[in-house]
Parts: sequence; structure tokens; C-alpha cells
Amino acid sequence: MNIQEKYEYWLAQVRDEQLLAELQDITNDRAAIEDRFYRDLEFGTGGLRGVLGAGSNRMNIYTVAKATQGLVNYLKGRYAKPSVAIAYDSRINSRLFAEEAAGVLAANGIMAHIYKQLMPTPALSFAVRQLKCSGGIVITASHNPAQYNGYKVYGADGCQITTEAAAEILAEIERVDTFAGVRRMDFAAALGEGKVRYIASSVVDDYLRAVSGESLLPAAAARDMAIVYTPLNGTGISCVPRCLTENGFNNITIPAEQREPDGNFPTCPYPNPEVKEALAVGLQCAREVGADLLLATDPDCDRVGAAVKNGEEYALVSGNEMGVLLLDFICRMRQTAGTMPDSPLAIKTIVTTPMAAKVAAHYGVEIIDVLTGFKFIGEQIGLLEQNGEAERYIFGFEESYGYLSGSFVRDKDAVNASLLICELFAWHKQRGRGLVEALAELYEKFGFYNSRLLNFGFAGAAGQAKMQAFMQRLRQQPPAEIGGRAVLESRDYLIEENYGKVRLPKSDVLRYWLFGGCEVAVRPSGTEPKLKVYITAVGADKPESEAAANRIEAAVQSWFDDE
Repeated sequence: MNIQEKYEYWLAQVRDEQLLAELQDITNDRAAIEDRFYRDLEFGTGGLRGVLGAGSNRMNIYTVAKATQGLVNYLKGRYAKPSVAIAYDSRINSRLFAEEAAGVLAANGIMAHIYKQLMPTPALSFAVRQLKCSGGIVITASHNPAQYNGYKVYGADGCQITTEAAAEILAEIERVDTFAGVRRMDFAAALGEGKVRYIASSVVDDYLRAVSGESLLPAAAARDMAIVYTPLNGTGISCVPRCLTENGFNNITIPAEQREPDGNFPTCPYPNPEVKEALAVGLQCAREVGADLLLATDPDCDRVGAAVKNGEEYALVSGNEMGVLLLDFICRMRQTAGTMPDSPLAIKTIVTTPMAAKVAAHYGVEIIDVLTGFKFIGEQIGLLEQNGEAERYIFGFEESYGYLSGSFVRDKDAVNASLLICELFAWHKQRGRGLVEALAELYEKFGFYNSRLLNFGFAGAAGQAKMQAFMQRLRQQPPAEIGGRAVLESRDYLIEENYGKVRLPKSDVLRYWLFGGCEVAVRPSGTEPKLKVYITAVGADKPESEAAANRIEAAVQSWFDDE
């Protein structure tokens, strides 16, 4: 079918009044029709993610049902009696989409276990393993703006699906007719007939018990610190305050305007803890109560951002900075307690600061690099478990504020990370220093690293084509220098290779190692219409590293002057 034919097919088949009205409103708008139907919403290792609305390139009950039918067909080809766990966040239509997916599973004879209330994404990973399910679904668009939603699929190991599994599920989805090819069942009817079950509260208790099992601070250590925590109107409210309180952190203030789940994110249009503007309400609350520490989790509570009191102001701690602080803390505490395993292992992504490797080496910890996306860290944990070496894993993190210190889930976990950050802060406070001073000490010891992320937008079909052309041009005409620093080595991750001990699947990433230990990596985002460029500069002191980063950033910006 061409674009117009797809539009007319949907117009004839859609029964949802709101979606039908949206389709009818664009009858004479060719650009709007093209944007909604020029492709099917892309399914990959991150599942689906897109703008809410009517059309094959939108998140709606029909694209969710089609994806679920494809997943059903995939699971039935591999399991005699498959089952699936489902979680959802606070976004617009998240519960609706979760119940639609459960209804499709039930209609196909697959037991669906669904959380009765919104829960963090890591709690879904935990439930898949705890309930011995064949897979999992979580309805979320993570940190995207309010007009987005998404659909992520997990394997039986509690990890996001592999590249190979995603390709096989996609092939099944493509064989499904959006309307005639999907078997559906009303959610309430499926629940009444026992074809869908609510996940017991004991599973949540077990999950939080596992998180608390990662505590590193001695029981007698002081926890007298003032914390402001904001869930950014998301799922973190269900677990983070309870976890902190159960571990002795009782002085917690939650901003009223961001406490309750709300998919419109009225005080935070872009609920991404990486972005300073997303922390504005939390920072104001922190100033009012004189908090020592601010924590902010994204809507599905798998990532956490932090700010710490530094004199009269608050300093934001980046994902790379928090990652090395936590790695250093975990190593210190485990060595002191005598719980460091033989041949300890930490894992990071290729775009995460190389400073982590220096910290790890200082403590005799092996570190390995994986592709961008925490699923690749989870995959490595699974491989360790298969080899009977799960205890070797002590920490994994990525620069985009994702952290995990245990193997009880296979995804980044902001509940786990929030507890660790509070313990990290309390430990350093007891020694008379804040996290800014602690980070400065690490820089003095291991070198000054300046990490930056640049985002370049490429919206719509034309933008996608331009982004692909840009990547192709970089491959055909690789830079000899960037920011006045010679490119000593480059790597194209579309060429599948083994790097050290880790086999990395093909990925659209270009990476450059520059003179003096600096790095640049370029990749299209897997969740948004943008190109991401990661810069790492190294210097003997802070001014030197900042100057190097400025020169590299200016050079990268010039690549896009004519785009």
C-alpha cells in the first residue's frame, strides 16, 4: 500500500472515536498524512517509541496491539506455555496500552501478569525473573516529552531483547495486519476469566528487599542528611521514598507539584534528569528546605539525576561524574568490608567516560565496554550468570544517568541508584567533604576529564534521510583531526568485530581517538530524531581539559553548519 492507501485503510477500520476524529481532521493535509503513514513505527531493541496519535507512525492502541500480536507469534514459536509480565508508567495512555497488550496476550492463550499500579521499569525486569515469565512488556517513553509513549520488550532473562530477538519479533510484526491480523480480548473480561492476573504486592516487597541487599553503608553510620526527592510526576513515587526510608534516610521532602503521577508533566515539559530545566522545581524546593542532596528520577524510574549543596548554590552531578564516584565508593566499601569478589568486573558503555577504566584499575577491577544501551550491560550480567560467575559483577553504568550494582535486575535501576547515591553522600559527609570535593580528589588522582553531549535534531522523513547521509559522509570522508588534535584511531561499529573479550553486534556508531587521550563518538539516537555526539577531553588540570573540550566542540559544531 502507498501512503494514501494506508491512510484510507485506517480511516475505514479505526473504531476509536478520538483517533478516528484525528484522521478525519487531516483529510486534506497531505503533509500530516505523510508524517503519520510514511512508515510503520520502528521496532528495534528498544521496542517502539513515538508520538501519540493516529497512524502507523504513531503510538496508539492499534500499533500496540499489532506489536503484541507479533510478540505472541514469536513466543509461541519458542515456548510451550509462554507467559508475560507487564508494567507501565504515568504517561498518557500508558495504562490503556498495558491493558490492550494484556488483552491481546489473553486472546492468544498467553497468561499476562500485570502490575495493578504503575511501577518502575526495573520492577518489571525483576518480575519477569521472579515469576519465571517468557518475556516482559513495559509501556514507557522514558524521559521523552509528554506527547511520546513507548513499548519495550524484555526477554525471559529480564533484560531488554537482543538485536537478534528484535529482528525476529519485527519479522513477526510485519506479517500481522494491523486490524484483521490481531486477536483481541477485553481486559476486564480477561481478568475476570483468570487469563490476566495482577502481580502480587509480595513481588514488590521482594524487589525492594533485593535493592536493600545492595546497601554498602554500615548500619551504625550516620544518615542525618536532608534529601529532596522528585519523581517528576512518574513511577518513582511508588518505590524510591519507601526504599530510602527503610534504609534509614528519613528526612525526605517531595515537591507537591511533582509528587503525583501525571503524564502531562505540567511543571517539567521535558522530564529528563540530564537536563537542568527538569530539575528546576526540585532545586527550588531544595533551596527552601536547605537540603543537602537533590534526587530526580525520570518517569519510568530507571535513571536518576542528582544535585548537591555546594556553598550557597547547588552543583549538578553529571552521569559520568556520578558513575565514577559510585564506582570508587563501591570498590572502597567492598574492599573494606572484605566482600570484593575474586576477579571483580565493572561494565560501561563505549560512550561513557574512560576515567572509569582508571578508577577500576586502581582497585584491581576489570572493566569492559559494551554498546550504548543498558541492555548490553544486562546481557553481560546474564553471560556471567550462565558461566557461574555472577558474583564477579560489582557495577555497571552509562553516561545517561543509568546505574546498577546488583544482578537482581537486568536493567538500569534508579531505585538502586538512589539508595547508593544517598549512602555515597552520607559516607563522604561523615568524613567532612561533599561530593564536589570528593570528585575533585578523583580528578587530582586520575586526571581531569571533561565530558559533553551534543544533540542535533533531524525531524521527519526528510530529517531521517539527512541524518543517514551525514553518517555516510563521515564514513566516506573521515576526519584527520578534530579541534586541532590528530585522529590517532577510528572505529566503525557497523563493522562487526570482537573488541577484547566482548563481541559487539553491528551498530551505527563512529568513534575517534584523538591525540592526548581525547575521544569523540557519533551515533543516531535510538529513541529520538536526533544525532548525538559525545566528547571527552582530558587535561592536566580543569582549565586545560575545558579548553580542549571547547576546541573539539567548536569543530564538531562546524560539521553541522550547512545541515
